[in-house]
Amino acid sequence: MRTYRELFRTPQFGPLFATSAVQVAGSTMSGLALGTLVYAATDSPLLAALSMFGSSLAQVIGATVLMSAADRLPPRAAMTGMALAFGLATAVLAVPGLPLPVIFAIILMEGVVAAVGGGVRYGLLNEVLPKDGYLLGRSVLNMCVGLMQIGGFALGGLLVTALSARGTLLVAAALYLMGAAVARFGLVRRPARAAGRPSVAQTWRTNAVLWSSGPRRRVYLALWVPNGLIVGCESLFVPYAPEHAGLLFAFGALGMLVGDTVAGRFIAQRWRGRLAMPMQLLLAAPYLLFAARPALPLAFALAALASVGFSASLLLQERLMALTPDEITGQALGLHSSGMLTVQGVAAALAGAIAQRTSPGTAMTVMAVASLAVTLVLAAAGRRAAGAVNGVEPHGTSEAVDVTGSAGRLA
Repeated sequence: MRTYRELFRTPQFGPLFATSAVQVAGSTMSGLALGTLVYAATDSPLLAALSMFGSSLAQVIGATVLMSAADRLPPRAAMTGMALAFGLATAVLAVPGLPLPVIFAIILMEGVVAAVGGGVRYGLLNEVLPKDGYLLGRSVLNMCVGLMQIGGFALGGLLVTALSARGTLLVAAALYLMGAAVARFGLVRRPARAAGRPSVAQTWRTNAVLWSSGPRRRVYLALWVPNGLIVGCESLFVPYAPEHAGLLFAFGALGMLVGDTVAGRFIAQRWRGRLAMPMQLLLAAPYLLFAARPALPLAFALAALASVGFSASLLLQERLMALTPDEITGQALGLHSSGMLTVQGVAAALAGAIAQRTSPGTAMTVMAVASLAVTLVLAAAGRRAAGAVNGVEPHGTSEAVDVTGSAGRLA
């Protein structure tokens, strides 16, 4: 499958795409509104970052306790119920005078639910599309995320000004409810991918299987850590430029859209393995300049350029699917999503803490240096593993040989 026409002619991809689009718009607008609300009330970069990305910290709970549900719940019912839950939670967050502990308790509960939601959604994508269509389909969903974030952050910034942050939260709640309706009436009823009831024990057993493979472990680490550290940079956009944070987010989303479009549609199979690490380096390098506090036009351009590097995740996910049995793809993708978001939440907290002691620009540069270091360490580990498998000293091999290269040589 190589064309968008083929993709959208595939039964059920359209409703899945629409459900995802509406929910991303709701999430984007609610995140910006909540970050603005908390920063205005506390003047704290740390709390503002946690309000926008703190739900990611709870992903680890969902990943370790509930993730077996991703393959053991009927997809349509699960997606409908989760969208309803997010809509209700977002409406509650708009209540005036809500204490900060209650706000963060709701945020954490949203994260637990979202951990399973990622596995359900992307497991269904893998089920709806043929094997050769997953990369294109996931790239289109990522492009949808980029477009919805561009529109969501831009519109969210306008709504925060026109309606207030609480009014914007109510608009976001309505979008979540719309997503629930699209899922309920657009998707067909399908049985769960795996038999049995979701349980903590089953979640642990499957996670242990997924983590037991060296190549899969390295894929997961490459998906989680460099990406998460750079989201720590993005979590500081509000304190970095309070009046223009929406534009910073929008330019970042534009860069992500460009990267996912190119990776999903135009990069040939033979190049995909070689480009993952360079894209991860690109993801971090532009943020090295933020310590100098560049003027806003340059900051917009740097955010967009860096976000092109998020396309590395798309390339790495294709490799993850090649290493994973079909019956646990939902949990495998859910573990990727929840692990990535957990690291993003930890990175947001860390970036906020550094910004409290230094400045948002300095904290961004620190996180970028850490991301570059992790990418280079994983590249070295990939070369050593490739050399050990081949029985030769590793030479001239990129990290991508391990995490996005030939499955036969490293499985």
